[in-house]
Amino acid sequence: MTDPLPVGATIGILGGGQLGRMLSAAAARLGLRCHIFEPGANPPAADVAHALTTASYDDAAALAAFAKSVDVVTFEFENIPTSALDVIEALVPIRPNREALRVSQDRLTEKAFLQELGLTVAPFADITDLDSLSNALERIGAPAILKTRRMGYDGKGQARLKTVDDAPAALADMKGAPAILEGFVDFSHEVSVIAARSSTGEVACFDPGENVHLSGILHTTTVPAKLSNAQRTDAVLLAGRILNALDYVGVLGVELFVTPAGLIVNEIAPRVHNSGHWTQNGCAIDQFEQHIRAVAGWPLGDGTRHSDVVMENLIGDDVNRVSELAREANTALHLYGKADTKPGRKMGHVNRIIRAG
Repeated sequence: MTDPLPVGATIGILGGGQLGRMLSAAAARLGLRCHIFEPGANPPAADVAHALTTASYDDAAALAAFAKSVDVVTFEFENIPTSALDVIEALVPIRPNREALRVSQDRLTEKAFLQELGLTVAPFADITDLDSLSNALERIGAPAILKTRRMGYDGKGQARLKTVDDAPAALADMKGAPAILEGFVDFSHEVSVIAARSSTGEVACFDPGENVHLSGILHTTTVPAKLSNAQRTDAVLLAGRILNALDYVGVLGVELFVTPAGLIVNEIAPRVHNSGHWTQNGCAIDQFEQHIRAVAGWPLGDGTRHSDVVMENLIGDDVNRVSELAREANTALHLYGKADTKPGRKMGHVNRIIRAG
């Protein structure tokens, strides 16, 4: 049992991007403060957070000062150096815990963990060189996808193999990084579950959302997703199984492939998730407040969906449509305050209310 943080307490957030920004806004609504630790200058979260430390993750003195200034630490991305976590955890609790980060930082470890829970994942193999890749392709077959085991997101650090002849080029794309080969899954669509667990073991899940990607980047999430009642129940139950196995505290994203044979887990993310942004306008308690409640030791909120929503990411030049989008009825704008527009960069998102409950 964790004593709930009092109003006025400070939550430290590792990472100052848009997720840190929206977490800080949610905390402020609850009377809690956020202190951002971010290596880059002028991060989006700094606009709304109470405090900001600009320092590298290998700056032990800055990390220690940051940890001493907060009551608990959470994070908005999973690829945090272990050395930085060592400094922080010696001084203040980290939620979710280190095990969740360890599992999710390495795709091979993550796949093995999910299999051990009895969950179905795509066929996979550890890739260290061309021989291991060739052997894996003999077993798994092509088409397949080669991914770096660590880092990589929004389509980065990935290479598709249409045939076995693509193996040398795909391996070269990994630039020597440890990799994992994943077999293609014949699925009808992808859904994700945004699930939360409190320090007391209470679990709450938002409705699954249906995801569409363009060029490896999430384009839209629609709720409700096309799922049978049995599939919806299975999605929620397997998310709960993952949370409990990790003794998790906070919000977790679980991406799933829907197939005739059942649900296949694609990946997990130990943080608030892009596919959960629809909750900001579809629920009384969104994913960001739910995460803050969990890491602060508060009771979880009621995440019941009151409206059907389509969330659309604004990528790169999409942000130039803001004046047009601002005129649309039943549309909520969420902009991230990023100064530079770049291709493939998430600049904001919109939530369109399709049907109110």
